[in-house]
Amino acid sequence: MAAKLDHGGGDDLAENHEINVTPFIDVMLVLLIIFMVAAPLATVDVKVDLPASNAQPQPRPDKPLFLSVKKDLSLALGDDALERSLLGQALDGKTSGDRQQRVFVRADKAVPFGDVMEVMNLLRSAGYLKVALVGLEGEAAPVPPAVAPATAPAPGVRP
Repeated sequence: MAAKLDHGGGDDLAENHEINVTPFIDVMLVLLIIFMVAAPLATVDVKVDLPASNAQPQPRPDKPLFLSVKKDLSLALGDDALERSLLGQALDGKTSGDRQQRVFVRADKAVPFGDVMEVMNLLRSAGYLKVALVGLEGEAAPVPPAVAPATAPAPGVRP
C-alpha cells in the first residue's frame, strides 16, 4: 500500500538513481578483517604437539673451537688447515684431551650435506660427541626454482 501526500507545492523531489555504496564498503571492510584474522590460522596443515622447553640459553664459550669445511671439502681447525686423518689428534691437541668440549662445525654453502655428515662422523669416531652447527642469522636465502623434469616425447615420435 502506497500513499502520496501532496502538500500542494508542486515541488517534486527528483528520483535518485545512484546506489548508496556506504553500506557496501562497510560490509567489505568487515569481510576483509575477518579474512585477515582467519587466514593465518588456516595455514598450519600438520598439527604437532611440541613439548615445552625450560632450558636456559648456553653462554658462548670464551674460545670456541671451530671446525670449518671449505668449498673444496678441506678441513680447517680454527685458522689451521688439516687433513681428515689427523682430525682426532689435532682436536686432542687443541682441547688438551677434553672430549667434553663443544666443537662448532661450519660449512660452506656449496658443501653437500653428505660431506658435512662425514665430518660429523669423524668427530664421533674421535670421541667428540658435543657438536654444534653454525649458521648465519638473518633472512633465508631464496630457494632456486626446481628443475622441470624432462617430458617424454609424443607417442609415435622418435627422439
